[in-house]
Amino acid sequence: MVLDNYRETADKVLVPMARRVINVNPDHLSAVAIILAALAGILFYLSGEWYWLLIVAVAVLMASAVMDALDGKVAKLAGKASVRGDFLDHVLDRYADIFIIMGIMLSGYCNWLIGVLGLTGVLMTSYLGTQSQAVGVKRDYGGILGRADRLALLMLVPLLLWGMLFFWNTDIIVTLPYLNLAVTPFDVLLLWFAIAGHFTAIQRGRRTWKELTARQTK
Repeated sequence: MVLDNYRETADKVLVPMARRVINVNPDHLSAVAIILAALAGILFYLSGEWYWLLIVAVAVLMASAVMDALDGKVAKLAGKASVRGDFLDHVLDRYADIFIIMGIMLSGYCNWLIGVLGLTGVLMTSYLGTQSQAVGVKRDYGGILGRADRLALLMLVPLLLWGMLFFWNTDIIVTLPYLNLAVTPFDVLLLWFAIAGHFTAIQRGRRTWKELTARQTK
């Protein structure tokens, strides 16, 4: 949620970009975004064999994020915003999350069980946000882990991992103090997605439940 608070700041960059591509069909931008997300997932997977692909994966993920942000802006500026487009955007966003996290899970840099927990945290966070709107309450972007935060971490942690391998040629496995648990940077990232994601889902669910209860008692 930290970076989601800077939506207006991001708009100062995105809106001028959207105006440059205003004649492009927003659905086509969404299609490019999901293709790039799938490619990023494949690159994360292959980075287990060739670690330099971590840099390429981050670059592709960044391009995907830009396309994903632009589709909605273009739709609004061109007067093409619709419920159908919003539905498509959210469906493709969830597949993008799956492609990217599955790529990390299968790369060899991450314990698969931690990866599964992280993926469920991400999906439940997004589900509770849109489900709130589906039952008649406004869409909920609140909580400690928003999508912008996830994307930022998905770009920063691979760069950290690449730096550990390239500059320091160090062991990427570290032992957490007091817990005696051996983890990699990707383990820590997806463990955070699991904990913060489910906590955020609970926060959103609680707010929706409270609002629905208040309406029912009126």
